[in-house]
Amino acid sequence: MSLALNIDHDMAPRPKPQGPLDLVGLSKKDIAARLGEIGLSERDSRMRASQLWNWIYVNGATDFGQMTNIAKGLRADLAEAFTIGRPEIVSEQVSNDGTRKWLFRFRDPAHPHMPPVEVETVYIPESDRGTLCVSSQVGCTLTCSFCHTGTQKLVRNLTAGEILAQVMMARERLGDFPGGVRPTDGLVPHGESRAITNIVMMGMGEPLYNYENVKKALLIASDGEGLSLSKRRITLSTSGVVPFIEPTGSEIGVMLAISLHAVRNDLRDVLVPINKKWPLEELLEACRTYPGVSNAKRITFEYVMLKDINDSDADARELVRLLANIPAKINLIPFNPWPGSNYVCSDWDRIEAFADIVNRAGYASPVRTPRGRDIFAACGQLKSETERLKKKDRDAFML
Repeated sequence: MSLALNIDHDMAPRPKPQGPLDLVGLSKKDIAARLGEIGLSERDSRMRASQLWNWIYVNGATDFGQMTNIAKGLRADLAEAFTIGRPEIVSEQVSNDGTRKWLFRFRDPAHPHMPPVEVETVYIPESDRGTLCVSSQVGCTLTCSFCHTGTQKLVRNLTAGEILAQVMMARERLGDFPGGVRPTDGLVPHGESRAITNIVMMGMGEPLYNYENVKKALLIASDGEGLSLSKRRITLSTSGVVPFIEPTGSEIGVMLAISLHAVRNDLRDVLVPINKKWPLEELLEACRTYPGVSNAKRITFEYVMLKDINDSDADARELVRLLANIPAKINLIPFNPWPGSNYVCSDWDRIEAFADIVNRAGYASPVRTPRGRDIFAACGQLKSETERLKKKDRDAFML
């Protein structure tokens, strides 16, 4: 990957680890290389890497002592050199509608001098499936004017391991690993289905400003011998980082969602300021040429409904015109209020009229039912209290 997007920092190498290395987020090849560093032969490293991979991602093991097909002596060596990361749960809230929100705190065992960071992760259950909304950054640089997360300055990128650890911790809490027990509060899918069937990269941060770590995490999540989630059940949402849209399709291969929210550049410049760098014309062209896009693999366009801002009949007709020849579906999102916001949600009859125009044009345009509003877990409401790091500390995590 030759593309580089500097946000507000200089690129700098991470400091050398001072403590045990977290195996979560490493590829099998990387794990094998690390095993070689502690004295295993190349052949043994490859075999043990496969065993570790299975214990970590299939069985949800967090303790090397659980790994009964590995000799005791080696287990002790592994425990000294490595760890299997899980975040600390600062809080767990369950909404009246069954939505569950965690505030996770991450500490890097390899860099114990670094301050911990916190992110929010949301689980949205239905009777037949469960969707986990995962964060990619602590804070955000995009300052979208309708989004609560955008009021928190970027602290740092999450590592691939921290992105995956949100999924691992959620699976653990929801009883999704072998021998796990489903919670009795909230809602989880019925029957034998997994509690987490879908992942959406729609939490805190812009995933494509943390491309390499997101890529590593999603390739592990979709690995048939790892978490084994279908790429059609993983959706990455971007506000429009155009240079990384094609690589997302060709290198990761997941479903794509675009935070659109406006049909004119002048308005989108205000709502989604990244539009000043990559305007609608460039963004939509990248969507038309997204690798694999088809009627079977449509792009989702997210459109938050803001009263008297972007919800007119003329806006709906222009939306239909803009998306011509793009296999697409349109998610209309009632605005979710947060303290200090200057926006109001469109009236329900206005949302229905807007949706009717889009539907008549042949686009599926479901109105997303707000979930978790009472615990600030709905779209655009996520935020943590982690403060911006000093530049030298921030640089240590930017990859």
